[in-house]
Amino acid sequence: MKINGTDYRTIWRTADGRVEIIDQTVLPFEFRTVHLGGMIAARDAIRDMLVRGAPLVGATAAYGFALAMAEDPTDQNMSSASKILFDARPTAVNLGWALERMNTALAPMQPAARAGAAFALAAQICDEDVGLCSSMGDHGLPLIKALSAQKSGAPVNILTHCNAGWLATVDWGTAIAPIYKAFNAGLDIHVWVDETRPRNQGAFLTAYELGQHGVPHTVITDNSGGHLMQHGLVDICIVGTDRTTWTGDVCNKIGTYLKALAAHDNGIPFYVCAPSPSIDFRMDDGINEVPIEIRDPREVSHISGRLASGEVAEVRLIPDGSEARNDAFDVTPSRYISGLITERGIVAANRDAIGAMFPERVEN
Repeated sequence: MKINGTDYRTIWRTADGRVEIIDQTVLPFEFRTVHLGGMIAARDAIRDMLVRGAPLVGATAAYGFALAMAEDPTDQNMSSASKILFDARPTAVNLGWALERMNTALAPMQPAARAGAAFALAAQICDEDVGLCSSMGDHGLPLIKALSAQKSGAPVNILTHCNAGWLATVDWGTAIAPIYKAFNAGLDIHVWVDETRPRNQGAFLTAYELGQHGVPHTVITDNSGGHLMQHGLVDICIVGTDRTTWTGDVCNKIGTYLKALAAHDNGIPFYVCAPSPSIDFRMDDGINEVPIEIRDPREVSHISGRLASGEVAEVRLIPDGSEARNDAFDVTPSRYISGLITERGIVAANRDAIGAMFPERVEN
C-alpha cells in the first residue's frame, strides 16, 4: 500500500540484508522506519508494539528467528530464540505458528545452512501473507457489492474495530482488505472507525491508512457503534482476529464482543476476516482457553496526542491514586458471527464448516 504516494510493506529486507519495519508507535504523527539489528530487537518490536496485528507479529517473529540464526545457528539457540520470541506476546496465534514453521523447516538442516534458509522462509511467509490478505479482500468484496446493489448505489457504511488493515499485516490487511477492494472497484463506501481505546489503533492507524488511500471514513468513540446501528447508519461490521478457535470463537481487540452484541441485536451482519494461520485448530473454547494478554495499565491511565504547538506529548487521564486494568482482548462467541472471511472463501463459524474448509489442518 502507499504512504505519501510511495509503496510500502510493513516489514521488508533490503538489498544489503537489513530487516526494516515501520514503527507504528509514532503513527500518525510521524512516519519512521526502524532497523531490526538482531533477534532481541525483533522481540522488542513485537513486545513494545512497534509492530502489531497477528499476521505482522508472525512475520516479524519469522524474521526475528532468522536474525537469531545469523547470530548463532546452533540447536541450543534455536530453542532459546523460539522461547524468547514466543514470550513477547501470548495472544496472537500467528506468532507460535510462524515459530513452529521455522523450527520444523530448519531443525533437520546443518547449522551452516540455517541462516540462509531462515531468511528465505521468512520472506516466503511474508509473501504468503500478502496473498492471503488479497484473497480475503476478493472473497469479502461481494458482500459489499450486494449491499451497494440493495442500496441502489448509495454509500455502504462499514464499521470496523481496532486496526486490521495493511499496517496489521504485511500488506492489504485482513478486515480492511475487502474495503480496499471495494473502494478500488469504484463502490461508494464509508467506514466508521472505532477509536479503539486504550491504544487508539483505530484513531491512529486505521484512520491514517484509510486517509492515505483516499477511503472516506469517520472516527467515532468506541461506545458509539450500537447507537449508529440503532439508527440505520451501519450496514455491515467487518473486523479482524488475533486467534479464532476452530469452533468459531473469535479473540480480537477488546471491545469487539460488544460490537458483535449490538450488531446481533440490530440484525446487522458481523463478519470476521480470519486467515488460516490465525485459526487455532488445537483450541475449542475461546472464552476459557485463549490466553488474554493484560497489558501495562499506563496505556489506560495515559494517552498521547499532538498539542497545538505541534509537539507530541503524553498526558494523564485518571486521578492520582486510581488504579487501571488493561485487558487487551476479548472473545466473541461463534453464535454472534455471520461468517468468517478466509483466503478460501466465506465459511460459517463452526467446527464442521471450518474443518471442511481446511481439512489438512484438522488433527486426527
